[in-house]
Amino acid sequence: MNPLLVDRLDCVQEYGVIRNGAAHTQRWTGISRDVVARRGVNRGFLAHSSMRLLATLTVLLGIAGTTFAVPTAEEGRREFLRGEYDKVVRMSAEALDDRPRDEAWHRLRTEALMAVGKYREAHAALTNGLGQMPRSIVLRWLGREVYALNGQPEKASEAVAEIPRLVSRSPWAYREPLDLITVGRSLLAAGVDPKEVLDRLYTTVRKSAPDLRDIYLAIGDLALEKGDSALAAKHFDEGLRKFPEDPDLHYGRARAFSDSDRKVMGTALEAALKANPRHLASLLQLADYRIDAEDYEGATETLDEIRKTNPHLPEAWAYTAVIAHLRNDTTSETRARTEATKFWDSNPKVPHLIGRKLSQKYRFAEGAALQREALRAQPDFLPAKAQLANDLLRLGEDEAGWELIQEVHEKDGYDVTAYNLVTLKDTMASYTTLTNEHFIVRMHEKEAAIYGPRVMNLLERARSTLAAKFDLTLVEPTTVEIFSEAKDFGVRTFGMPDNPGYLGVCFGRVITANSPAATRSKTVNWEAVLWHEFCHVVTLQLTANKMPRWLSEGISVYEERLANPAWGEALNPKYREMILEGELTPIGKLSAAFLIPKTDLHLQFAYYQASIVVEFLVARFGTESLRKILADLRQGVFINTAIERHAQPLDALEKEFAEYARKKAEGLAPDLDWEKPARRGRGETGIDLASRALSTITGPATNNYYRLMETADRLLSDEKFDEAQPKLELLIERYPSQTGTDSAYAMLARLHRARGDTDAESRVLEQWASVDGEAIAAYLRLMELSEARKDWKSVARNADRYLAVDPLVPDPYRHLARAQENLALGSDAIATYRTLLRLDSPNPSEVHFELARLLEPIEPQAARRHLVQSLEEAPRNRAALRQLLGTNAAPEMPPPPSPGVQRRP
Repeated sequence: MNPLLVDRLDCVQEYGVIRNGAAHTQRWTGISRDVVARRGVNRGFLAHSSMRLLATLTVLLGIAGTTFAVPTAEEGRREFLRGEYDKVVRMSAEALDDRPRDEAWHRLRTEALMAVGKYREAHAALTNGLGQMPRSIVLRWLGREVYALNGQPEKASEAVAEIPRLVSRSPWAYREPLDLITVGRSLLAAGVDPKEVLDRLYTTVRKSAPDLRDIYLAIGDLALEKGDSALAAKHFDEGLRKFPEDPDLHYGRARAFSDSDRKVMGTALEAALKANPRHLASLLQLADYRIDAEDYEGATETLDEIRKTNPHLPEAWAYTAVIAHLRNDTTSETRARTEATKFWDSNPKVPHLIGRKLSQKYRFAEGAALQREALRAQPDFLPAKAQLANDLLRLGEDEAGWELIQEVHEKDGYDVTAYNLVTLKDTMASYTTLTNEHFIVRMHEKEAAIYGPRVMNLLERARSTLAAKFDLTLVEPTTVEIFSEAKDFGVRTFGMPDNPGYLGVCFGRVITANSPAATRSKTVNWEAVLWHEFCHVVTLQLTANKMPRWLSEGISVYEERLANPAWGEALNPKYREMILEGELTPIGKLSAAFLIPKTDLHLQFAYYQASIVVEFLVARFGTESLRKILADLRQGVFINTAIERHAQPLDALEKEFAEYARKKAEGLAPDLDWEKPARRGRGETGIDLASRALSTITGPATNNYYRLMETADRLLSDEKFDEAQPKLELLIERYPSQTGTDSAYAMLARLHRARGDTDAESRVLEQWASVDGEAIAAYLRLMELSEARKDWKSVARNADRYLAVDPLVPDPYRHLARAQENLALGSDAIATYRTLLRLDSPNPSEVHFELARLLEPIEPQAARRHLVQSLEEAPRNRAALRQLLGTNAAPEMPPPPSPGVQRRP
C-alpha cells in the first residue's frame, strides 16, 4: 500500500471516532454543527445570526398565532427517501437561506437535483456548497458524479484525489462518522486495500455509530463491488433491522441476491419501490430483470417511468439501447446511445452496461466490442476489463482472456470473481487436453484416461447428426471443458463457485459441464447433457446467438428425445397435472419461466414446455419452418415476427399450442383414472374421509393411478405378491413410459426377484431400461442376469447404458470386458480391462490376470508384467502362477510365514 495513504488512514483513525482507546461519537447542537464544531465560528456570521434570531423572536412575540420553522436535514432526508425530490429541492432552498453552511442540506439539494436529471443545476448547487464549505469532503465525494455528468471527468477525479490530501492536513476536522465513510470511499477509489478500509474504518464506524444508515450502505456496496454477495446481504439485512423502510437498503439487498435467488431479489425490489415508487436504482434493476426475461415491452414501460423522474439518466438510455439492439432497431439504438452520453460523451459506463447485457444474452462478440469501446474511453475502467476477459473466455479466446483476468486480479486483489478465475486457471493447468479436427476437450487427467474416448465419440456423433440436420458448417473447433468438481464448473461458468443446479452451459463455441464426479448427489446421464449442450452449439452459431432462451432450450431438449427416447424431459403425472390445471406459460413469456420459477419442478417444467412448443412447431409446420425461423433470427428479425412469417401469428399459435398440450396431457395413460385420492379436510374424521374416497374410487378393480401405486406398494411390502402383481402389470400396460426408482417397473422387478423368476425380472427390467435413461439399478441388474445366461449382447448394451450415467465405477467395466471378450472383441476387452485398472477395482489381481491372458498371444512381455502384478496383489493366485511358469501344474505353495518371521526374497 502507498505509505502516504497508510499515514492518512492512520491519521483518520487516530483523530476520528477512536480517542484514548474508547469509542467516541460527537453530537452537536446549536446554530450549526459545521459552523461551531468543524469550521470555527465566523464572528460576522454569528452576529448576523444573532440579529436574525432576535428579529424572529420579536415577530413571534408580536404576532399571535404566527409560527416559523426551518426544515431539518433529517426531515429532508426522509422526504428524499420517499422520492419527493422536487419537494426536497424547495426545502433545501429554504433551509440554506437560513443556514448557508449546512453541509447536510447542500448534499441533499445536490442529490435531489441529480435525481431529477437537472445536472447543470446540481453542478451550480455543488459549487455553491463548496464555496460555503471549501473543506467539505462529503461534497467533494458527491462531486465525483456531478462533475462527470457535466462532462468534467478530470475534475471529478481531482475532487476525489483531494479528499485524502485535506484529511492528512487536518485529520481532527474529519472525525464525524459520515466523514470517515467518505474517507474510506476515497481511499478505495485510490486503490487502498479494501480489507484495511473495512477493518480500520468501516467496522469502527459501525460500532460507534450503529444508527447511521450510510455505514450499512457503504459496507454492502464494498462487498458487492468485490463480488462477495453473502457479506453484502448480511450488512444490508443488518441495516434493514434498524431502517426497515429504507429503499436504498432494500435495493442493496436485491442486488446481493440478483444472481443467486431471483425470488428474494424480486421481494426486495418490491419493498424498495413500496417505500419509494420513484427509486431510480430499483426501477433500473427491474428493467434489467425484464430484459433478462425478454419482456421488452415491460422493460420499456419501466424505463419510461424512470424518465418521468429523470429524463436524462444515462443508465436508463443505455438499457433502451440494449432493447433496440436486441430488436435490430438501429435508429432507436443510435438515438438512445446519443441521449445516454448527452452530458458526458466519453462515459465508459454506457458501452459497458450495453455490452454486459448483450453478453448476458450470449452475444459475446458484440459485448466484447463494447467493452473495448469503454476501455478506449477510460483505459483503467476495471469493470469493462473484467467483463471483456469473461467475454473472451466464452468466445474461446483463452490466451487473451486468461491474460486479461490476471491483469484485473493484479489491479484488484479483492475482486472475488477475478481471484476465483485466476485460481481456476492454476487448477486447469493440470487438466488433460484431448483434441481432434472438431473438438478441444479439457478434463481432469484421471477422468480423461477413463472415459475421455467416450466423450469424443459422443461429441462426434452429435456433430454429424445435428450439424447436418440444420445444414450448418462448423468452421472453428468446439471447446468442451468438463469439471470434476462443481465449484470449478461454477467459477468457469458463472465466476463464483456456487452451482445453481446447472449441469452444463453452452456459450456458442464453448461448452462447460459437470462431470459425473461432480454430480454424485443425483443421477444424471452425462451423455444426454453433452448432446443437449452441443445442440446449443449448433443453434447458437446458426443464429449468431440471436435466439430467445425458450427456443434454444426447447430445441435442445427436443433433440435429446429424438436422439434417444430415454433422454430428455418427458411427460409425467406432475407435468400432466400442471398442463391441465392451467400452468402453461404463454410462449411470448416462456423465457421468464427460466428466471424465477416457483419451484425446482416449475423450472424443469419450463424445459419440458419449451420442448413441446418446438415439437408442435415441427409437427404443425415442418422442420423447414423451424430452420427458416432460425435463419431469420440470425438476420436480427424479432422472434414474434419470424414465427409469424414461417408459422402463424403468435396469438393464434398460443391457442393452437395450448390445445396441443392439453391433448398431449390427456393422452398420458388415458385408460387410467388420474383423480388424486381425497385428503382429509379441516374438521373431517377418518370415517368421513373414507366415505368420500369410496364415492370416487371403489372396488379392488379400480384403475386409479395413485390408488393402484399405493396399494401395490403396500402389498409388495407385505409380500402379498399374487395380489400386487396384477396391479403392477396393469399400471405398466396402461402407462408404459413411466420412469424412476419408484415406478411400477421397479416394484414389479423387485417382486419377480423375490420370487426367483429371473426371466420375468429380466423382461420387466428391459422394458424399464428402454424408457429411462438414468435407471442404473436396472442396468446393473440386467448385466448380472444377462451374464448368468451368457447373453453377451445384452450385457454390453446395459454396460453402455450404465457408463452413459456413471463411467467412474468399476462394475460396468468388468461386465463389459467379459462381454467384449465373448463377442470376439479382444482389443476392446483389453482397453476396457486397462480402464478398469485405473479405477478402484475390488479385485485388481483378477484384472491383471485377465489382461495377461488376453495379451499373451500379441504382447507376451506385457502379459508377463501383468502376471507379476497379479501375483503381487494375490501371491496365492495359482492360475496366474501356472501361466507365468508355463506349466500345467503349479508347485505346492509354502505356508504363510509365522508372525514376526520375515520371508526370504
